[in-house]
Amino acid sequence: QAAGSDAEPAATARVQNEAGDELGTVSFTEVDGATEVTASLEGLDPGFYGFHIHDTGECEPHGTDEDGEHSAFHSAGSHLNPDDAEHPDHAGDMPPLLVMENGKAETSFQTDRFTPEDLGGGEGTAVMIHAGPDNFAHIPERYAPAPDEDSLSTGDAGDRVGCGVVGAA
Repeated sequence: QAAGSDAEPAATARVQNEAGDELGTVSFTEVDGATEVTASLEGLDPGFYGFHIHDTGECEPHGTDEDGEHSAFHSAGSHLNPDDAEHPDHAGDMPPLLVMENGKAETSFQTDRFTPEDLGGGEGTAVMIHAGPDNFAHIPERYAPAPDEDSLSTGDAGDRVGCGVVGAA
């Protein structure tokens, strides 16, 4: 149940790591014209992680990328981005996930970038946890002339370490 409402979640995702261990759940609830995202996860190393919605509802842990290299959860596609925006303005770009020293992460926030219904359209969607923090394509000019393509498309969040297909609650 969402922290900010009495409404029941409209969609949920059970997130697993590459080994198939369950990391927890993420739920999506309509609240006052927004979508409340609530995550309860565990089993991760402490620190910040990129946290996104990807545009394909598939979480194949032993996938390969375009170059034939092992790439866990590559089947989930790219960030949800129906408006063809640059990162961090993709619909699927969410705040970073902060994992505490005990390996647990609890977060709840509201977004108007997608509705629970948007998450079930087309090929479905997936929740993704990346191995590193998301830089939100923020590269101050004093460090580089401009963000590179990796930063503009993914926020340089790195490998995919957790994935969960979003489905009706």
